[in-house]
Amino acid sequence: MSHAPQIRIPATYMRGGTSKGVFFRLDDLPEAARVPGAARDRLLLRVIGSPDPYGKHTDGMGGATSSTSKTVILSASAREGHDVDYLFGQVSIDKPFIDWSGNCGNLTAAVGAFAISNGLVDPARVPDNGEAEIRIWQANIEKTIIARIPITDGQVQETGDFELDGVTFPAAEVRIEFLDPADGEGALFPTGNPVDDLEVPGIGTLKATMINAGIPTVFVNAADIGYTGTELQGDINEDARALARFETIRAHGALRMGLIQSLEEAEQRQHTPKVAFVAPPAAYTASSGKTVAAGDIDLLVRALSMGKLHHAMMGTAAVAIGTAAAIPGTLVSEAAGGGERNAVRFGHPSGTLKVGGEARREGDGWVVTKATMSRSARVLMEGWVRVPGDVLS
Repeated sequence: MSHAPQIRIPATYMRGGTSKGVFFRLDDLPEAARVPGAARDRLLLRVIGSPDPYGKHTDGMGGATSSTSKTVILSASAREGHDVDYLFGQVSIDKPFIDWSGNCGNLTAAVGAFAISNGLVDPARVPDNGEAEIRIWQANIEKTIIARIPITDGQVQETGDFELDGVTFPAAEVRIEFLDPADGEGALFPTGNPVDDLEVPGIGTLKATMINAGIPTVFVNAADIGYTGTELQGDINEDARALARFETIRAHGALRMGLIQSLEEAEQRQHTPKVAFVAPPAAYTASSGKTVAAGDIDLLVRALSMGKLHHAMMGTAAVAIGTAAAIPGTLVSEAAGGGERNAVRFGHPSGTLKVGGEARREGDGWVVTKATMSRSARVLMEGWVRVPGDVLS
């Protein structure tokens, strides 16, 4: 019996923020995978090593967590006023599907650097020294993101002294602006309210802020579901019953937000919405052993991604946090002490993160113009990935 040989595809393995992913130029993909569809999904699943019933990704590039099972496809943008088109795929670990419904805010930090280094940006847009302002079209959510990439002697500078909780080593700071971060398909608050009563069978009626900003997110109060907001990954991820409860909350939130038409659809839409819980400031010990003092933060936030508590904070969920904190009356704002603000520092399992949000009243509602944060990014490996050639057949 004959078997198809492996094919090799140019790729770069990059860290962006607290995530890692495999980056591709669109034109480097096999022709069948240059368009959305089953061939592309099969290829990227095989690159990552999914689905893996062992949950290890031993036979692929994935890291068997939601933060490390990611793929990115980039191309020079034909859209006026933009440099690069950015398409993100969140790869399921144990199921044969890729969720294309949202962005990865962490990997956004690596997009500009990859685009410059791989010839996707007009060289005239890159200074010899200083910052390159790269305008990114986020194709999943159809939004503009600006990434400010440090440049030294005409090359992307990756090393530096910027420290990001959740990342072991310092690197160069990448400043990111998410413009008009509210979901382009709907209202900032899809229910029309900053807080709703969300009925969740078997759990009860929970106060919830459901917001479309950065990524659709359902916020609930930690105390309402029996938590303090100081929990670390093991407290949640080693409790199968807790994970099931969070998935139930997420599914009912998705239905209430109009993201799905039936609860059964939630299983095929794992990337969005996110579910998070918030609490007022309190001291705790982060996963690194670092002490986070109550006086150093405005509130506590814990968020789940792909069914597990995130080890730090998803970048897109941080945008949702910054946006909600800027609007009085949301659960996020109330946990932070209430009132209007344009920045908030929150505690997450790995430490703290500051995110900015600019909001204004417009009629009876709110409009968010921008959310900002700093991340870092670094190339880990570049060359080719190899996959069996029959994956495209």
